[in-house]
This record gives sequence, structure tokens and C-alpha cells, in this order.
Amino acid sequence: MKLKSSAALIFFTAIFFSCSNNNNTVTKHAPYNAEAVNAILLDVDSISNATEAISRAEKIKAVLQTSIPVLLCGDSLNNNQQTAQQLALADTVFTQYFFDPYSKKPFLNEVFGVYPARQSDMPMVKIAYNLPTTFKVEMYNYALNNTAIALVDVQQQKVLHRYVLPKTQPDVSGYLKKLAINIAIESKEVQNALGIKPTEKDALMASTQTALNRSRCERSKHLCVAPTFIKGDKALWAIVDLTDSRLVGIRWTNTGSTGPAEKLITERRLQDDKITSCYCEVEQTLKRNGWDMQYMLTSSDGLRISNVNFNGNPVLKSAKLVDWHVSYSGTDGFGYSDAVGCPYFSQSAVVAWEIPKIAELKNDNNETVGFVLEQVFRSEGWPTPCNYNYRQRYEFYNDGRFRTACASIGRGCGNTGTYRPVFRIAFAGNQNNFYQWQQNNWSQWQTEKWNEQTALSDYTAEGYMYKVGNNNNSYFIEPGKGQFGDGGRGDFSFLYVTKNAAGKDEGESDLPTIGPCCNTDYHQGPEKFIEPNAENITNSGLVVWYVAQLRNNDAKGQEYCWAESVVENGVYKTKTYPCFCGPMFIPVKK
Repeated sequence: MKLKSSAALIFFTAIFFSCSNNNNTVTKHAPYNAEAVNAILLDVDSISNATEAISRAEKIKAVLQTSIPVLLCGDSLNNNQQTAQQLALADTVFTQYFFDPYSKKPFLNEVFGVYPARQSDMPMVKIAYNLPTTFKVEMYNYALNNTAIALVDVQQQKVLHRYVLPKTQPDVSGYLKKLAINIAIESKEVQNALGIKPTEKDALMASTQTALNRSRCERSKHLCVAPTFIKGDKALWAIVDLTDSRLVGIRWTNTGSTGPAEKLITERRLQDDKITSCYCEVEQTLKRNGWDMQYMLTSSDGLRISNVNFNGNPVLKSAKLVDWHVSYSGTDGFGYSDAVGCPYFSQSAVVAWEIPKIAELKNDNNETVGFVLEQVFRSEGWPTPCNYNYRQRYEFYNDGRFRTACASIGRGCGNTGTYRPVFRIAFAGNQNNFYQWQQNNWSQWQTEKWNEQTALSDYTAEGYMYKVGNNNNSYFIEPGKGQFGDGGRGDFSFLYVTKNAAGKDEGESDLPTIGPCCNTDYHQGPEKFIEPNAENITNSGLVVWYVAQLRNNDAKGQEYCWAESVVENGVYKTKTYPCFCGPMFIPVKK
């Protein structure tokens, strides 16, 4: 869930950990449309009666009268973070969307967070910087529904890089999380539905972005979250519109009965410290079986690999898991936009639970055929309702094949969930082409586009659907159809191809949530880098985005994307039913 870690900001001065690999043997910017936007001027009488909401409305009215119509970050900031915020707000590119260019009326902006920058934030920075003194400033424009990001080196007193992501909402701050909870628990609708007035500690998922069809969350692209309350075997979603500071609806989902959460592992905080210092702040190098690469945990894009080579030949520029979109209704359209990432300084609620594991990959004959790089992400309360458990896995084979894979282990906030993980896979080289198998031939894509894997899709005799690469290094792409022996039942995927052009940051740096939780069509986020003007992609650097669609099931004997607690030998044990997905990439023999 893309939200801030509840952990306090802790700056490490000296941490003595061994950061060696853990080896085990286990298996465009859219054109501006002035008619589509309006300045936000809140009416106190139209918002929630919650005290915090009324106070916020007064602050908004006041700030819109100033020359800098931006609410400063509501979270506590140290001196360096405050300096980074001030430097970003003094940058004219970062602040270019403060006013309507025609009416000159102010747009409401808010700094959602100021975070220590990581190496994974810096791919587009081409000037010298000092990473320990560099911060990432995220600002949201409520009127235009866009996110401005600045990378600021406070030591140099300089903005290193800045860019704007259209139709994108950053991860909400701790302050906004508290505001949403206050609006929810003070709501008579929520109190009547639960039969009691809930407390702040009862609210789960309070800063995870959500949607609700036919509300302003969906129609006007308002910023909405969903504090969720458990009652028996059901979950009550209180959907709060933070743009208008009001409750816009409540919905129930069935969660099923379960036992208690698993006990936290011993010295959990120490483990989080090691994960952060060894895998979130620096890149690790991995060389094995002819493969070499760097890898690290990001703030909200999962486990990222980069500079991937096989036998000295470049294969990938990078690959990562950008989002998890989780929808619990095909009609009402509500759910969560999730993320996975680091325990500290992170916008993820489902965080790295242990250090990355490197394991031997064996076939059915127990022969070693490669290795796996795998990461576990978990909520602390798993497997109780509204807690999540995800796996991210990279498989590397001795024959040059590789696979990007992931799985939901349940349990989530309901038994009718559809999970749509968003992979971003950037290929090495600047002279690549992309092909689709159609009518017994390879058809080349000339421009950026997308395609859906359906029951009517064409495959080669080997099961390949696409091909990507150049004359020297090409790969067939085999989507998941339940053939990989990991319990997956088919990906039913959307695949997008975008141009990886120099100077554009369309996801090479860490991304906030790029798509809504609950769309059932191709609008999963990557399309914003294609529409409205698709670019020519022949002989270009290419990015493949892959979005599988996984429907959970709690029916006995058919469990999928699910977890449950059962009593064995007098104690609770957790049984899991993972739903793995992801494509295989097979080298094209010359």
C-alpha cells in the first residue's frame, strides 16, 4: 500500500552489519487543458464536521491568498528536510503549475513528503551530488491531479533534477492519514454501520489510495483514501475524499474468519535496520552462473535490479515492481493502490520483511538450472484481514533465460479481490524493436501501444507471444498460462511498450502510484506514457510494462491468492495459497 511508514525518521550514524549476500539452497506529460481544471476554493460548510477538516479548510483559504499557494509538509521535518523543501519551492520549474495561465487564479498545491534520496531515485541526475545530503521532495497539485518531484542536494544548496508526472498522486503524508481517520471516525455513517464510534487505532489502511466509481474520486480524479475497520468477518471501508475533506461513501467486503496474526520475529527493529542500511541505502552486486547485476530495495517500487548482463552481454537496464492495484468490486470500483518497499523512509505499508534471498533454482529432477533472487514483503498483522503478503522473484537460468515474477499470498481485505501487479522492464541498448506473433508471423510494432492476453491470443508452437531486442540480442516473451509449475493459473496480462528516450523520466526513477486501483481495462498506469501521442519505437530504447490480472478465491479446494489460519496440534498455523504470475524471457538463438 503506498503510504508512509509509521516508523519515525531515524538517521543512522554507525551501524555494524554484515551486508553480504544471503545464499540459501531453496527452490508525456499530457497537453494542458484549461477547460478541464479549476482552482480549488473550499467552502467550510461543505466539508466534514471533523475539527481537523475545518481547521484545514481555513488554512487552505489563507494559503490561496498568498503568492505561493502551497501547503507545506504537515509532517515533522528536520533542518535538512526543511531546507530541501524551501529550495524546491524556490525552483521555477518545480512550481510552474501554481496558477491557471488564463484566469491567473491559484491552484492548491501541497508538499506531501520530504525523504532521504536513494540511489534508485538518481538515474536521471547527470551532475555531481552527495547522496547523504540529497532529498526527494514530492508535491501534489489538487486541481491538475499531477505530482511534481524535486531532487535537492542541501549541501550544494541546489535542485539537481525536477520533473512532473501527470495524472499521478504521490503517497499521502502522516498528517493526511490522521486527517482521513478523523473524518472517518467522526462520521455518523461509519458509527451507525459499526454500531460504535471507532478509535484511531481501529483504522487500517488509512493512507492507502483508493477509488470509488461514480464519485469524485473517480470522475474528477480526487485524492481519496480508505480507512478500513474490521467487524467480525467483514471489513467496512470508509472512503474519504481528501480533496474535498469529506466522506464520500462506505462499503462492506467479506474477509472470512481467521486466527490471530503471526508473532513478530525476534528483534524485528534490528532486522529492519539491517534491511535499510544494507539494501535500501546502497546497491548490492550479484555475480553468479554467468549473470552479473546490481540490486537494491526501493522506497515503493519493490526490489529493483539494474545493469543486468549475461556472459558479458547487456540484457536489462533495469526491472522493478511499480504498483499493486487491488480491486474488490467490478461494479462499485473500490480498492487500493498498493506498493512494496523499504521499512524506513518509505511510502509502502507492505514492507520488506527480511533481507533478499539468493537461492538455487532446481528442476523436477533436482538438478540446478539457475538461481533465484527473491524478496518477501509483509504487513505486520498478516494473515488477519486487511493485511497483505507479497513475493517478488527474479529467476535467472544457466541457459540465458530469465523471468520476472511476483505473487500475492493473501489475505487482503476481501474474498473478491483482483490483483494487478505492474512490472516495469527496461531493456539494454538503444536499437531495439518489438514484435507480436499474429497469424503465423511476427508483426512489428511501429509505435508505442498496448495489448491484452486473452483466450483468443496467438502464440507460437513454443508458447511465445512477443519478441523484443535487436540483431545481436533478442528475447522471446512467454506470458504466464499456468505452465511454470509455481501454482499460477494464467496471467491474463496487459502488456505495454514505451520508448525509453534520453532525458525523459518515465519511471526510471522511483515512481509514486501511477494508476488507479480499480480499472478493469487497460488503464492501469503505463498508458499515460503512450497517450495521447504515441511515439515511434523502431530502433529505440524500449520499456516493457507487464500487468497480470489475478482473481483471489477462498472456496475450499480452489483457494488462490489466499491465506488462512487453521488449528493444528492445538495451535494456529498459517496455510497459504499463492498466485504467482510473470513472463519468461527466452534468448533468440542466432
